[in-house]
Amino acid sequence: MIFFVIISNSLYSQTVESEWSSIYISNKTQVTTKVVDSIPPVISLISPHVREGEFFKTDQERFTLIGKALDETGIATLLVNSKSVMPSSSGIFREEVSLVEGINKFNIIAMDKGGNLIEKSIIIEYAASNYYTEEINIQGDYYALLIAIEEYQHPKVFNLENPVNDARALQNVLLSRYLFKSENVSLLQNPTREDIINSFDELSRKLSEHDNLLVFYAGHGWWDKDANIGYWLPSDADKISKARWVRNSTVQDYLKEIKAKHTLLVTDACFSGSIFTARSFNTETSIAIKTLYDLPSRKAMTSGSLTEVPDESVFVKYFIDRLSKNEEPFISAEQLFGSFRMAVINNSEVLPQYGIIKNVGDEGGDFIFILRNP
Repeated sequence: MIFFVIISNSLYSQTVESEWSSIYISNKTQVTTKVVDSIPPVISLISPHVREGEFFKTDQERFTLIGKALDETGIATLLVNSKSVMPSSSGIFREEVSLVEGINKFNIIAMDKGGNLIEKSIIIEYAASNYYTEEINIQGDYYALLIAIEEYQHPKVFNLENPVNDARALQNVLLSRYLFKSENVSLLQNPTREDIINSFDELSRKLSEHDNLLVFYAGHGWWDKDANIGYWLPSDADKISKARWVRNSTVQDYLKEIKAKHTLLVTDACFSGSIFTARSFNTETSIAIKTLYDLPSRKAMTSGSLTEVPDESVFVKYFIDRLSKNEEPFISAEQLFGSFRMAVINNSEVLPQYGIIKNVGDEGGDFIFILRNP
Protein backbone atom coordinates (compact mmCIF):
# COMPACT_ATOMS: atom_id res chain seq x y z
CA MET A 1 0.00 0.00 0.00
CA ILE A 2 1.08 3.64 -0.71
CA PHE A 3 -0.15 6.37 1.59
CA PHE A 4 -0.59 10.04 0.60
CA VAL A 5 -0.61 12.25 3.71
CA ILE A 6 -2.35 15.63 4.02
CA ILE A 7 -1.86 17.64 7.25
CA SER A 8 -4.50 20.18 8.24
CA ASN A 9 -4.74 22.55 11.21
CA SER A 10 -8.48 22.51 11.25
CA LEU A 11 -10.71 19.83 12.64
CA TYR A 12 -13.16 18.26 10.20
CA SER A 13 -16.50 17.08 11.47
CA GLN A 14 -18.09 15.91 8.21
CA THR A 15 -18.05 12.27 7.11
CA VAL A 16 -14.84 11.24 5.35
CA GLU A 17 -15.12 9.24 2.11
CA SER A 18 -14.43 5.53 2.44
CA GLU A 19 -11.14 5.77 0.54
CA TRP A 20 -9.77 8.25 3.07
CA SER A 21 -8.90 7.66 6.73
CA SER A 22 -8.02 10.22 9.42
CA ILE A 23 -5.53 10.16 12.26
CA TYR A 24 -5.62 12.92 14.89
CA ILE A 25 -2.14 13.99 16.00
CA SER A 26 -3.52 16.47 18.54
CA ASN A 27 -6.80 18.18 19.24
CA LYS A 28 -6.05 20.77 16.51
CA THR A 29 -4.16 18.78 13.90
CA GLN A 30 -5.56 16.07 11.67
CA VAL A 31 -3.61 13.77 9.34
CA THR A 32 -5.73 12.41 6.51
CA THR A 33 -4.39 9.50 4.49
CA LYS A 34 -5.59 8.20 1.17
CA VAL A 35 -4.98 4.49 0.64
CA VAL A 36 -3.91 3.60 -2.91
CA ASP A 37 -4.32 -0.07 -3.87
CA SER A 38 -1.06 -1.50 -5.18
CA ILE A 39 -1.88 -5.19 -4.75
CA PRO A 40 -2.59 -7.00 -8.06
CA PRO A 41 -5.36 -9.57 -8.50
CA VAL A 42 -4.86 -13.27 -7.74
CA ILE A 43 -5.23 -15.81 -10.55
CA SER A 44 -5.61 -19.50 -9.74
CA LEU A 45 -5.99 -22.30 -12.28
CA ILE A 46 -8.70 -24.92 -11.74
CA SER A 47 -8.29 -26.88 -14.96
CA PRO A 48 -5.71 -27.98 -15.90
CA HIS A 49 -4.49 -28.55 -12.36
CA VAL A 50 -0.84 -27.59 -12.84
CA ARG A 51 1.54 -24.99 -11.46
CA GLU A 52 2.63 -22.03 -13.55
CA GLY A 53 5.33 -22.97 -16.05
CA GLU A 54 4.56 -26.70 -15.94
CA PHE A 55 3.58 -28.66 -19.04
CA PHE A 56 0.13 -30.17 -19.35
CA LYS A 57 -0.31 -32.92 -21.93
CA THR A 58 -3.57 -33.70 -23.68
CA ASP A 59 -4.81 -35.49 -26.78
CA GLN A 60 -7.91 -33.29 -27.04
CA GLU A 61 -7.74 -30.72 -29.84
CA ARG A 62 -10.12 -28.38 -28.07
CA PHE A 63 -9.61 -27.59 -24.42
CA THR A 64 -11.36 -25.44 -21.80
CA LEU A 65 -9.21 -23.34 -19.51
CA ILE A 66 -10.94 -22.84 -16.17
CA GLY A 67 -9.67 -20.53 -13.46
CA LYS A 68 -10.51 -17.90 -10.89
CA ALA A 69 -9.48 -14.24 -10.80
CA LEU A 70 -10.08 -12.31 -7.57
CA ASP A 71 -9.35 -8.83 -6.26
CA GLU A 72 -10.84 -6.81 -3.43
CA THR A 73 -11.55 -3.85 -5.71
CA GLY A 74 -12.95 -6.03 -8.49
CA ILE A 75 -11.63 -7.26 -11.84
CA ALA A 76 -11.71 -4.62 -14.55
CA THR A 77 -10.10 -6.60 -17.38
CA LEU A 78 -9.38 -10.28 -17.91
CA LEU A 79 -7.56 -11.50 -21.02
CA VAL A 80 -6.63 -14.96 -22.28
CA ASN A 81 -4.09 -14.56 -25.09
CA SER A 82 -5.36 -11.00 -25.67
CA LYS A 83 -8.99 -12.12 -25.88
CA SER A 84 -11.33 -10.49 -23.35
CA VAL A 85 -13.02 -12.97 -21.03
CA MET A 86 -15.87 -12.17 -18.62
CA PRO A 87 -15.54 -13.81 -15.18
CA SER A 88 -18.59 -14.72 -13.10
CA SER A 89 -19.57 -12.88 -9.94
CA SER A 90 -17.44 -15.33 -7.97
CA GLY A 91 -14.42 -14.76 -10.25
CA ILE A 92 -14.68 -18.04 -12.21
CA PHE A 93 -13.75 -17.80 -15.87
CA ARG A 94 -13.82 -20.35 -18.70
CA GLU A 95 -12.33 -20.08 -22.16
CA GLU A 96 -12.43 -22.83 -24.78
CA VAL A 97 -9.25 -22.86 -26.82
CA SER A 98 -8.12 -24.69 -29.95
CA LEU A 99 -4.74 -26.39 -29.81
CA VAL A 100 -2.14 -26.98 -32.49
CA GLU A 101 0.13 -30.01 -32.57
CA GLY A 102 2.99 -29.50 -30.14
CA ILE A 103 3.44 -26.70 -27.61
CA ASN A 104 0.67 -24.18 -26.94
CA LYS A 105 1.32 -21.25 -24.59
CA PHE A 106 -1.47 -19.23 -23.02
CA ASN A 107 -1.06 -15.97 -21.13
CA ILE A 108 -3.76 -14.96 -18.67
CA ILE A 109 -3.75 -11.28 -17.67
CA ALA A 110 -6.00 -9.75 -15.02
CA MET A 111 -6.22 -6.05 -14.13
CA ASP A 112 -8.12 -4.71 -11.13
CA LYS A 113 -10.00 -1.42 -10.94
CA GLY A 114 -6.91 0.22 -9.47
CA GLY A 115 -4.89 -0.53 -12.59
CA ASN A 116 -2.77 -3.31 -11.03
CA LEU A 117 -1.81 -6.16 -13.37
CA ILE A 118 -0.91 -9.79 -12.95
CA GLU A 119 0.05 -12.27 -15.65
CA LYS A 120 0.11 -16.06 -15.47
CA SER A 121 1.28 -18.45 -18.19
CA ILE A 122 0.33 -22.03 -18.88
CA ILE A 123 1.82 -24.43 -21.43
CA ILE A 124 -0.30 -27.16 -23.01
CA GLU A 125 1.27 -29.84 -25.17
CA TYR A 126 -1.14 -31.36 -27.67
CA ALA A 127 -0.54 -34.67 -29.40
CA ALA A 128 -3.34 -36.46 -31.22
CA SER A 129 -4.48 -39.65 -29.54
CA ASN A 130 -2.47 -42.67 -30.57
CA TYR A 131 -3.80 -45.43 -28.37
CA TYR A 132 -3.44 -48.66 -30.22
CA THR A 133 -4.82 -52.12 -29.66
CA GLU A 134 -3.02 -55.42 -29.43
CA GLU A 135 -4.49 -58.78 -28.60
CA ILE A 136 -4.99 -58.97 -24.83
CA ASN A 137 -5.19 -62.12 -22.76
CA ILE A 138 -8.37 -61.90 -20.67
CA GLN A 139 -7.95 -64.23 -17.70
CA GLY A 140 -10.34 -62.93 -15.06
CA ASP A 141 -13.96 -61.86 -14.79
CA TYR A 142 -15.58 -58.43 -14.65
CA TYR A 143 -17.37 -57.49 -11.41
CA ALA A 144 -19.42 -54.41 -10.50
CA LEU A 145 -20.68 -53.07 -7.20
CA LEU A 146 -23.30 -50.36 -7.83
CA ILE A 147 -24.31 -48.36 -4.75
CA ALA A 148 -27.32 -46.03 -5.11
CA ILE A 149 -28.78 -44.11 -2.17
CA GLU A 150 -31.73 -41.76 -2.52
CA GLU A 151 -33.91 -42.53 0.53
CA TYR A 152 -32.46 -41.48 3.89
CA GLN A 153 -33.83 -42.55 7.26
CA HIS A 154 -32.81 -39.43 9.16
CA PRO A 155 -35.43 -36.66 8.76
CA LYS A 156 -32.80 -33.95 8.35
CA VAL A 157 -30.96 -35.68 5.50
CA PHE A 158 -33.00 -34.83 2.42
CA ASN A 159 -33.82 -37.51 -0.11
CA LEU A 160 -32.55 -37.60 -3.70
CA GLU A 161 -34.46 -38.58 -6.83
CA ASN A 162 -32.11 -40.08 -9.38
CA PRO A 163 -29.37 -42.36 -7.92
CA VAL A 164 -31.31 -45.65 -8.19
CA ASN A 165 -32.44 -45.01 -11.78
CA ASP A 166 -28.89 -44.00 -12.70
CA ALA A 167 -27.47 -47.18 -11.19
CA ARG A 168 -30.05 -49.34 -12.97
CA ALA A 169 -29.23 -47.70 -16.30
CA LEU A 170 -25.53 -48.36 -15.71
CA GLN A 171 -26.27 -51.97 -14.76
CA ASN A 172 -28.22 -52.45 -18.00
CA VAL A 173 -25.47 -51.10 -20.24
CA LEU A 174 -22.74 -53.11 -18.50
CA LEU A 175 -24.69 -56.37 -18.82
CA SER A 176 -25.95 -55.81 -22.37
CA ARG A 177 -22.80 -54.41 -24.02
CA TYR A 178 -19.71 -55.33 -21.98
CA LEU A 179 -18.11 -58.41 -20.43
CA PHE A 180 -20.07 -58.31 -17.17
CA LYS A 181 -22.13 -61.31 -16.08
CA SER A 182 -25.38 -60.82 -14.13
CA GLU A 183 -24.15 -62.95 -11.22
CA ASN A 184 -21.12 -60.66 -10.86
CA VAL A 185 -23.01 -57.35 -10.81
CA SER A 186 -24.50 -56.28 -7.45
CA LEU A 187 -26.90 -53.35 -7.17
CA LEU A 188 -27.35 -52.00 -3.64
CA GLN A 189 -30.43 -49.81 -3.41
CA ASN A 190 -30.48 -47.54 -0.36
CA PRO A 191 -27.98 -49.66 1.62
CA THR A 192 -26.97 -49.00 5.20
CA ARG A 193 -23.36 -48.61 6.23
CA GLU A 194 -23.30 -52.28 7.27
CA ASP A 195 -24.61 -53.33 3.85
CA ILE A 196 -21.81 -51.44 2.10
CA ILE A 197 -19.09 -52.84 4.36
CA ASN A 198 -20.42 -56.39 3.97
CA SER A 199 -20.34 -56.03 0.17
CA PHE A 200 -16.73 -54.87 0.24
CA ASP A 201 -15.87 -57.78 2.54
CA GLU A 202 -17.46 -60.23 0.11
CA LEU A 203 -15.50 -58.78 -2.82
CA SER A 204 -12.24 -59.03 -0.89
CA ARG A 205 -12.89 -62.76 -0.36
CA LYS A 206 -14.13 -63.50 -3.88
CA LEU A 207 -11.95 -61.61 -6.35
CA SER A 208 -8.56 -62.76 -7.60
CA GLU A 209 -5.59 -60.85 -8.97
CA HIS A 210 -6.91 -61.53 -12.52
CA ASP A 211 -10.35 -59.95 -12.03
CA ASN A 212 -11.62 -56.46 -12.79
CA LEU A 213 -13.83 -54.40 -10.47
CA LEU A 214 -16.02 -51.37 -11.12
CA VAL A 215 -17.42 -49.60 -8.03
CA PHE A 216 -20.12 -46.98 -8.59
CA TYR A 217 -21.50 -44.71 -5.86
CA ALA A 218 -24.35 -42.21 -6.19
CA GLY A 219 -25.70 -40.48 -3.10
CA HIS A 220 -24.90 -37.82 -0.57
CA GLY A 221 -21.29 -37.07 0.27
CA TRP A 222 -19.61 -34.70 2.67
CA TRP A 223 -16.23 -32.99 2.86
CA ASP A 224 -14.86 -31.97 6.26
CA LYS A 225 -12.47 -29.21 5.22
CA ASP A 226 -11.02 -28.82 8.73
CA ALA A 227 -10.10 -32.49 9.05
CA ASN A 228 -9.39 -32.93 5.32
CA ILE A 229 -11.64 -36.00 5.24
CA GLY A 230 -14.34 -37.01 2.75
CA TYR A 231 -17.36 -39.23 3.46
CA TRP A 232 -20.16 -41.17 1.80
CA LEU A 233 -23.54 -41.02 3.55
CA PRO A 234 -25.36 -44.40 3.62
CA SER A 235 -29.14 -44.54 4.03
CA ASP A 236 -28.88 -44.80 7.83
CA ALA A 237 -26.51 -41.81 8.16
CA ASP A 238 -27.26 -39.34 10.94
CA LYS A 239 -27.19 -35.64 10.12
CA ILE A 240 -24.76 -34.84 12.95
CA SER A 241 -23.05 -38.04 14.10
CA LYS A 242 -20.51 -39.61 11.74
CA ALA A 243 -20.86 -43.05 13.36
CA ARG A 244 -22.59 -44.52 10.27
CA TRP A 245 -20.81 -42.48 7.62
CA VAL A 246 -18.25 -44.16 5.33
CA ARG A 247 -14.87 -42.41 5.13
CA ASN A 248 -13.07 -42.13 1.85
CA SER A 249 -10.09 -43.67 3.63
CA THR A 250 -12.22 -46.74 4.47
CA VAL A 251 -13.09 -47.13 0.78
CA GLN A 252 -9.40 -46.78 -0.09
CA ASP A 253 -8.47 -49.49 2.43
CA TYR A 254 -10.93 -51.90 0.84
CA LEU A 255 -9.76 -51.09 -2.68
CA LYS A 256 -6.25 -51.92 -1.52
CA GLU A 257 -7.40 -55.17 0.13
CA ILE A 258 -9.47 -56.41 -2.82
CA LYS A 259 -7.12 -58.38 -5.07
CA ALA A 260 -8.53 -57.24 -8.43
CA LYS A 261 -6.04 -56.50 -11.18
CA HIS A 262 -7.95 -53.38 -12.21
CA THR A 263 -10.28 -51.32 -10.06
CA LEU A 264 -12.25 -48.32 -11.26
CA LEU A 265 -14.14 -46.18 -8.78
CA VAL A 266 -16.86 -43.94 -10.23
CA THR A 267 -18.54 -41.59 -7.75
CA ASP A 268 -21.36 -39.12 -8.20
CA ALA A 269 -21.31 -37.53 -4.76
CA CYS A 270 -20.44 -34.25 -3.10
CA PHE A 271 -16.78 -33.68 -2.25
CA SER A 272 -15.61 -36.87 -3.95
CA GLY A 273 -12.36 -35.43 -5.34
CA SER A 274 -10.52 -35.83 -2.03
CA ILE A 275 -9.73 -39.47 -2.79
CA PHE A 276 -7.05 -38.66 -5.39
CA THR A 277 -3.33 -38.59 -4.82
CA ALA A 278 -3.16 -36.38 -7.92
CA ARG A 279 -5.71 -35.14 -10.39
CA SER A 280 -4.48 -36.03 -13.81
CA PHE A 281 -5.93 -36.47 -17.25
CA ASN A 282 -4.37 -37.52 -20.55
CA THR A 283 -0.82 -37.41 -19.30
CA GLU A 284 0.20 -40.11 -21.75
CA THR A 285 -0.82 -40.24 -25.38
CA SER A 286 0.76 -43.31 -26.98
CA ILE A 287 -0.04 -46.36 -24.89
CA ALA A 288 -1.06 -49.81 -26.06
CA ILE A 289 -4.33 -51.13 -24.67
CA LYS A 290 -2.44 -54.35 -23.93
CA THR A 291 0.06 -52.47 -21.76
CA LEU A 292 -2.73 -50.72 -19.89
CA TYR A 293 -4.45 -54.06 -19.32
CA ASP A 294 -1.28 -55.87 -18.23
CA LEU A 295 -0.32 -53.32 -15.54
CA PRO A 296 -2.39 -53.22 -12.32
CA SER A 297 -4.45 -50.08 -11.81
CA ARG A 298 -6.51 -48.27 -9.18
CA LYS A 299 -8.23 -45.31 -10.84
CA ALA A 300 -11.19 -43.08 -10.05
CA MET A 301 -13.43 -40.71 -11.95
CA THR A 302 -15.73 -38.39 -10.05
CA SER A 303 -18.42 -35.84 -10.83
CA GLY A 304 -16.70 -33.08 -8.88
CA SER A 305 -13.73 -32.17 -6.76
CA LEU A 306 -14.50 -30.45 -3.45
CA THR A 307 -17.77 -28.87 -4.50
CA GLU A 308 -21.37 -29.96 -4.25
CA VAL A 309 -22.89 -31.74 -7.20
CA PRO A 310 -26.58 -31.61 -8.15
CA ASP A 311 -29.16 -34.38 -7.73
CA GLU A 312 -29.80 -34.62 -11.48
CA SER A 313 -26.36 -35.67 -12.60
CA VAL A 314 -25.01 -34.47 -15.94
CA PHE A 315 -21.86 -36.48 -15.14
CA VAL A 316 -23.72 -39.81 -14.89
CA LYS A 317 -25.85 -38.95 -17.92
CA TYR A 318 -22.82 -38.56 -20.18
CA PHE A 319 -20.91 -41.44 -18.55
CA ILE A 320 -23.71 -43.88 -19.37
CA ASP A 321 -24.36 -42.27 -22.76
CA ARG A 322 -20.75 -42.77 -23.88
CA LEU A 323 -20.75 -46.38 -22.66
CA SER A 324 -23.98 -46.96 -24.59
CA LYS A 325 -22.68 -45.47 -27.84
CA ASN A 326 -19.08 -46.68 -27.76
CA GLU A 327 -18.18 -48.86 -30.75
CA GLU A 328 -14.52 -49.48 -29.90
CA PRO A 329 -13.88 -53.14 -28.95
CA PHE A 330 -11.53 -51.96 -26.20
CA ILE A 331 -11.72 -48.57 -24.47
CA SER A 332 -9.76 -47.51 -21.40
CA ALA A 333 -11.39 -45.64 -18.52
CA GLU A 334 -9.24 -42.62 -19.34
CA GLN A 335 -10.32 -42.63 -22.98
CA LEU A 336 -13.94 -42.95 -21.90
CA PHE A 337 -13.57 -40.05 -19.46
CA GLY A 338 -11.96 -37.92 -22.15
CA SER A 339 -14.91 -38.55 -24.47
CA PHE A 340 -17.44 -36.88 -22.15
CA ARG A 341 -15.41 -34.59 -19.85
CA MET A 342 -15.98 -31.42 -21.89
CA ALA A 343 -19.68 -32.20 -22.29
CA VAL A 344 -20.04 -32.23 -18.50
CA ILE A 345 -18.07 -29.00 -18.07
CA ASN A 346 -20.06 -27.22 -20.78
CA ASN A 347 -23.45 -28.32 -19.46
CA SER A 348 -23.08 -28.08 -15.69
CA GLU A 349 -21.29 -26.26 -12.89
CA VAL A 350 -19.17 -29.24 -11.84
CA LEU A 351 -15.59 -30.04 -12.80
CA PRO A 352 -15.22 -33.82 -13.29
CA GLN A 353 -11.97 -35.42 -12.16
CA TYR A 354 -9.95 -38.46 -13.20
CA GLY A 355 -6.84 -39.75 -11.50
CA ILE A 356 -4.96 -42.31 -9.45
CA ILE A 357 -6.39 -43.43 -6.13
CA LYS A 358 -3.62 -42.83 -3.63
CA ASN A 359 -1.72 -45.57 -1.83
CA VAL A 360 -3.71 -48.57 -3.08
CA GLY A 361 -1.31 -50.21 -5.56
CA ASP A 362 -1.73 -48.47 -8.90
CA GLU A 363 1.14 -49.39 -11.27
CA GLY A 364 0.19 -47.37 -14.33
CA GLY A 365 -2.40 -49.58 -16.01
CA ASP A 366 -6.06 -48.78 -16.58
CA PHE A 367 -9.49 -50.36 -16.43
CA ILE A 368 -10.45 -51.59 -19.93
CA PHE A 369 -14.09 -51.82 -21.00
CA ILE A 370 -14.44 -54.67 -23.50
CA LEU A 371 -17.47 -54.94 -25.77
CA ARG A 372 -19.36 -58.22 -25.62
CA ASN A 373 -20.07 -58.28 -29.37
CA PRO A 374 -17.76 -55.81 -31.12
